[in-house]
Amino acid sequence: QVQVAESGGGLVQPGGSLRLSCAASGNIFEIGTMAWYRQAPGKEREWVAEITRGGVTRYVDSVKGRFTVSRDNVKNTMWLQMNSLKPEDTAVYYCKGLITSGRPPVFKTTDYWGQGTQVTVSS
Repeated sequence: QVQVAESGGGLVQPGGSLRLSCAASGNIFEIGTMAWYRQAPGKEREWVAEITRGGVTRYVDSVKGRFTVSRDNVKNTMWLQMNSLKPEDTAVYYCKGLITSGRPPVFKTTDYWGQGTQVTVSS
């Protein structure tokens, strides 16, 4: 079994910072690309940022220069450092990991999602 869980959300004033964590646990063999998504009320879920196993990162234009994604392959953990937060960043933030689980010779590779953590940016 594999579990993915986000933490670190909360209420912050505009211009403030938050650091989200995403921890994967269970029968994990390897984790490939990990990504952050968010969903604001009444809107579709959107991709925010991702990081490959080798550390290559990509961001949606709206967060470039403000958000930084990082990971620790030993701890099976990813983080999203969010600075200069704006009210439009308010959303539920989800973590997704492309995870290979199991033991030789039987492996399974699929995307696993966390349940989300609420980020609210408001004065």
